[in-house]
Amino acid sequence: MTSKNPYINQLIQGDSLEILPLLPENSVDLVFADPPYNLQLKQDLWRPNHTQVDAVNDEWDQFDSFKAYDEFTREWLKAVKRVMKPNSTIWVSGTYHNIFRVGTIMQNLGFWILNTVGWMKYNAMPNFRGTRLKNNIEFIIWAKYDETSRYTFNHHLMKRFNDYGKGKQLGSVWQINTCIGPERMRDDEGEKLHPTQKPEDLLKRIILASSMPNDIVLDPFAGTGTTPTMAKYLRRQYIAIEQEEAYYDASVKRVKAVKPLPKDDDLIQAVYNEKPPRIAFKKLLAAGYVTVGQKLYLDEPSTTAIITEKAKLKAGKNMGTIHSLARKLKDVPSTNGWKDWYFVDENGKRRQIDVLRHQYDQNGGVK
Repeated sequence: MTSKNPYINQLIQGDSLEILPLLPENSVDLVFADPPYNLQLKQDLWRPNHTQVDAVNDEWDQFDSFKAYDEFTREWLKAVKRVMKPNSTIWVSGTYHNIFRVGTIMQNLGFWILNTVGWMKYNAMPNFRGTRLKNNIEFIIWAKYDETSRYTFNHHLMKRFNDYGKGKQLGSVWQINTCIGPERMRDDEGEKLHPTQKPEDLLKRIILASSMPNDIVLDPFAGTGTTPTMAKYLRRQYIAIEQEEAYYDASVKRVKAVKPLPKDDDLIQAVYNEKPPRIAFKKLLAAGYVTVGQKLYLDEPSTTAIITEKAKLKAGKNMGTIHSLARKLKDVPSTNGWKDWYFVDENGKRRQIDVLRHQYDQNGGVK
């Protein structure tokens, strides 16, 4: 793989519009982009105590007009789409200043929007003038290559990140504070090096949600290197492009210092359970991994079912496959019975029956 793409695991200093055309076509599995927001600041911002706010007023965020910003957005998105694989996805971060323009352009270019994540920041800067609501949310558009393309989504792994109850489906409002503490990159004077440095927890969630180990993650506006840092940590490959020399130099040092998680770490291995072996439940019954009359337990609503001779489940007057019965009891249009039903192991611990088909596969069907 690396021999076909010399840019893999490289941080590249330069203009994305000049670098992206050099990358091989259809070569990237995941894109995270944090482009300029075009904040349109007209004057300095001051706190009530007369100290100046460290706002985004850098040259790279300045555009002459909305038209100029739209043209820039269209060009970088076209360049990114050329290098994306048809089964890849892209996440684009922004604020109310730009995200709606970006979303329109993405749709016009054929991207198919999957979700808009609301990134809630409890420690966001207040509105010092008291003229607006506190702006404590940013938006992240998640889109696939086009309407018909397949894509990676590690649905069950994402349940771990649910702030409202572990094991529940992750929603599209994420509570993650802005970048603080040792993670914040600073210059020689101790000031913030980058005004909008993204927190590692945000990129950790995005990368785990929509990629597999060894996938190639692209960031065309890498800043101080949060994306390649987390890609390397989570054992993904990366390509990161950054134009500003100070940001680039800092990101090189930052990424170099990262130690990847061990290959057998749970966060690395968990995603493989999203691609399970195709094994029928009746084969588990025939091989003795489950038995007739054995009780299985539904996660919610709390229900007990009995395994029948025909590898069906019976709960009261209801009967069906592991999928159809779970679907009926949950009253949902679709669900995955392998993840919904639990058995009790020899230690008295409840475990997903999904474990059994992996054991069956690893043991060649022998109990």
